[in-house]
Amino acid sequence: MDKKVFLIAGIIIAALCLAARLFYLQLIDERYKVNANNNALLYQTKYPARGEIKDRNGNTLVGNKTTYDIMVTPIDLREFDTVDFCQTFHLDIESVRKKLQYYRENRRKIGYQTFTFLKQVPSEYYNHYAEKAYKFPGFYAISRTARVYPFGAGASLYGYINEADSAYLANNPEYRRGDYVGITGIERSYEDVLRGKKGYNIMVRDVHNRIRQSFRNGEMDVEAEPGKDLVASIDGELQQYGERLMQNKVGSIVAIEPATGEILAIVSAPGLTVDDLSNIRKEYGRLATDPYKPMFNRAVMSAYPPGSVFKTVNALVAQQMGAITPETRFSCSRGFYYAGGKMGCHGHRSPLNLKESIMMSCNAYYANVFRAMMKNPDHQPIAEAFDYWKEQVMKFGIGVKLGSDFPAELQGNLPSTKTYDKIHGKGKWNAFNILSLAIGQGEVGATPLQIANVGAIIANRGYYIIPHLIKNAPDSLRRAKYTEKHWVGVDREHFDPVVEGMYLAVNAPPGAGGTSRRAYIEDIAVCGKTGTAQNPHGRDNSVFMCFAPKENPKIAVCVYLENSGAGGTWAAPVASLIVEKYLKGEVSRKELEQVVENANLKQFVPVRGKKR
Repeated sequence: MDKKVFLIAGIIIAALCLAARLFYLQLIDERYKVNANNNALLYQTKYPARGEIKDRNGNTLVGNKTTYDIMVTPIDLREFDTVDFCQTFHLDIESVRKKLQYYRENRRKIGYQTFTFLKQVPSEYYNHYAEKAYKFPGFYAISRTARVYPFGAGASLYGYINEADSAYLANNPEYRRGDYVGITGIERSYEDVLRGKKGYNIMVRDVHNRIRQSFRNGEMDVEAEPGKDLVASIDGELQQYGERLMQNKVGSIVAIEPATGEILAIVSAPGLTVDDLSNIRKEYGRLATDPYKPMFNRAVMSAYPPGSVFKTVNALVAQQMGAITPETRFSCSRGFYYAGGKMGCHGHRSPLNLKESIMMSCNAYYANVFRAMMKNPDHQPIAEAFDYWKEQVMKFGIGVKLGSDFPAELQGNLPSTKTYDKIHGKGKWNAFNILSLAIGQGEVGATPLQIANVGAIIANRGYYIIPHLIKNAPDSLRRAKYTEKHWVGVDREHFDPVVEGMYLAVNAPPGAGGTSRRAYIEDIAVCGKTGTAQNPHGRDNSVFMCFAPKENPKIAVCVYLENSGAGGTWAAPVASLIVEKYLKGEVSRKELEQVVENANLKQFVPVRGKKR
């Protein structure tokens, strides 16, 4: 009997709980009521304004303008004047009629769905529409924002936004069809900061499915939250200037503030223009098939042979290993000779010490340096010495990703013992087989960003901060990553002869043997190193790495120009103009500036096997 009582009591309690829950859901919880009445409600999305991007001086690099998406709910369509509609939006009438025919034929399948009929309609078209919107039942407008670029430069580093595709939506469920997302550059790296948060208006339908009013006078509506602004490390004027200098050239410029790792300018040429970004859907096909690959950012995605700028790294590593001292001298007779081969060099006085070897960029000197590192008695056999050398070089950010906030950054290339075991056979290679590494050739490849970072390391006498594009972002963890010093494991005193050699390369009197005289700037102590990198696809690549001033440096630069010849001929003057522009605010060497701007070096770059 007691069991029956307990059973009946349990059933009554469960029924009461269920009734209470239903009462709460249906009469008290407004969220449930709103969701349950979805068939009678229309949710109109409010899209947030994307965060703006400012430069380090407060200038707007990437802003917003108001546009409109014209939405259509096919079930609400009634007869309307299609000619008037097409004239309002400057549309082809046949394409509109085809869409309307599709809606009629699929009315049952479509149901209450709403679609985007027109995207990013400019304000002038929308204003005409707004005056007579009542004539077009079933259509309504949603305010959107589109990107504008007041400074007119830096398109390749900002990147572009586009509508999220099916693959992206599948991996990011917080996005919906019709949402825009950063695809490349800063827009992609800082999507979570820039995107903002969507809101919505809830509208009530009547029994005939006509929209009558807002639900509960808008008390359940949610406002959109705009994205947060970013302050870029970029100097907008320097970026503009760099792009001017790189007209009709193929290559890149990277400028870094050594003390902070902030990227001051990053140019890839040929590159995207701000007009390309503004019309990316229309221009994408042309850009993707352009043989010069303007969508390919050479500054962070091209692993070039660094050439003779790599001698600075070997000089520093060799000193730290004890293989050489600043006073170590090697002779050069227009090259380095060894059994079965020769590494050529230009004519200069001989023998040279370390400082002079940097100033004159002697190949023979560094062949001897590399041989000495590979014969170090503490690291035998050669594979062990080579592994140790590689480990030290990687500390300079060569052959590894630096970890910048540029999403497409590559790690470059640094060979391993396995590389040469495969090429020559295990135990069958020596320093002479891999001698090209002494002068930045062969299997070593570095991006211009990595080369500029080496310049920053030398400027800082031993450390770097990961190069980055954002100076200030609302993300404390991200900022912390870009404040840490990365020491390369070379004692400070070993930098002195390298810095002095780089200074003399630019500032030694004419005829003294400096390879970088075209980078000379009066009143600015520029320290630089040329590179002439051999290129299997035509003329040599022109490379220059520098920093300035010599003491308390403010800028480190890498210029890499494809198929442009000697480093001192073109890359050095481009870099020096960048340095002068940044440190002085204006350029006094107008003649040199004009020569650089007018130079068409693009013509020497083979495209699909032909010179253009």
